[in-house]
Amino acid sequence: MNHLASLYARPLALLTDLYQLTMAYGYWKAGITGKEAVFHLTFRDPPFGSGFTVACGLHTATELLADFRFTAQDLSYLGGLTGNDGRPLFEEGFLSYLDKLEFRCDLDAVPEGTVVFPHEPLLRVTGPLLQCQIVETALLNCVNFQSLVATKSARICLAAQGQPVLEFGLRRAQGIDGSVCASRAAYVGGCAATSNLLAGQMFQIPVRGTHAHSWVMCFDDEPAAFEAYARALPNNCVFLVDTYDTLQGVHHAVEAGRRLRREGHELVGIRLDSGDLATLSIQARRILDEAGFPGAAIMASNDLDEWIIADLKQQKAAITVWGVGTKLATAYDQPALGGVYKLSAIRSPGEPWTYRVKLSEQTGKISTPGVLQVRRFTRQGTPWLDILFDENRPPERRWICVDPLDATRQIETHDATGWEDLLVPVFRQGRLVYDRPPLARVRERTLNQLSRFHEGVKRFVTPYTFPVGLEKGLFETKTRLVRRARGLCQDDARCGNGRTQGGESESESGTGPRRP
Repeated sequence: MNHLASLYARPLALLTDLYQLTMAYGYWKAGITGKEAVFHLTFRDPPFGSGFTVACGLHTATELLADFRFTAQDLSYLGGLTGNDGRPLFEEGFLSYLDKLEFRCDLDAVPEGTVVFPHEPLLRVTGPLLQCQIVETALLNCVNFQSLVATKSARICLAAQGQPVLEFGLRRAQGIDGSVCASRAAYVGGCAATSNLLAGQMFQIPVRGTHAHSWVMCFDDEPAAFEAYARALPNNCVFLVDTYDTLQGVHHAVEAGRRLRREGHELVGIRLDSGDLATLSIQARRILDEAGFPGAAIMASNDLDEWIIADLKQQKAAITVWGVGTKLATAYDQPALGGVYKLSAIRSPGEPWTYRVKLSEQTGKISTPGVLQVRRFTRQGTPWLDILFDENRPPERRWICVDPLDATRQIETHDATGWEDLLVPVFRQGRLVYDRPPLARVRERTLNQLSRFHEGVKRFVTPYTFPVGLEKGLFETKTRLVRRARGLCQDDARCGNGRTQGGESESESGTGPRRP
């Protein structure tokens, strides 16, 4: 099932920024559409001050790319765009080119549910320059938001310490698509269920829900409301008890629970949505236990996030299920992941790669050249170190990791007991070669990944900074390119033999992605 098609019933090639099309048009006019390029999608800072990020959104990206094409309606719209002089922005010949365009790139990606860190490529796109360029915005759109929400969800679930977290954010999410993607990403991050029925149908996510205050207010009193709800849904009775008086509401829930039990059903639980949740939950637990309902759950809602849940846990709150809405679905307190998509190599077909580097006054914004891969080293199964390396130039023996911000900090991997490369093939020549796992398995991957990392990485306050660096040879290549681009050295023997400023030729014998 193509979930994007079920929502929009059309290909989404126009899900892009205008400047992607104007650049594509420029490539076409310059006659360089046949050049090949390598782009990487990365992010620079972990969200929420977190020690980790959860990769998410690949499935959505693959659906978009698998059906990537411009429709007649799209081309008609593009043909009507005009420049400052009122003349058409694009020539008919370019629109004809787009009409015949088929996605023919390679895509390598980190599987969803993988724990990742700043500056590591989540996606690598290799192929015709124009095509690599034109998919930039859509890929960022798919990955940025879902990775952000999946990370928020993982943090909230960590705070809940294994207790179920239910995602209730539909009504506060940013639009229809935002709500659907948020529900999906929240499940990937570890949530047990969602209230969003559309997302439940589309992605086979378990759905859960109770009732609103309006239900209680529609009846003459709270006991009558609970009794009516129990008659209607005897197998789904979680009563919202704080419409009038919370503890009195718990007693009314107990009365309804006794009637349910006489009829062969059981009270599932109660929900607290206001007030001092720690104190009220403890008092509610006592009432339920003394009445013979020790198995009844106490659900809490009311603008929860990881910090509030952690605080309630510290206060010994008797809450057993957490309903989290606004602050999860909106990734509250950080509106964007800040992912970027940068060119790292270019060549004419059959020629060596020429590496490219983008400079900045901010060291963290300087891009890394090459055809990049991430190798994760482990000790007795625990992730220990991530090294970015150039697939065309992997080290023959010694793996030395260099801190890109401090070349004097170097780590050798001689005591590693295992490793894995994080980027895996997803598309080859535009053909999907990746077996996309069911969403439940992606969620399991997130939980498994997090369980393997040191607790310090998952700490909310001053988390441990997981070491990520460049393989020594890649670091040296990057340094040469930066020095040359800044005019700090002109000697080829010292700066390397780059073909153009900011670029470096790759060996003919490179083992990175190959194009025919």
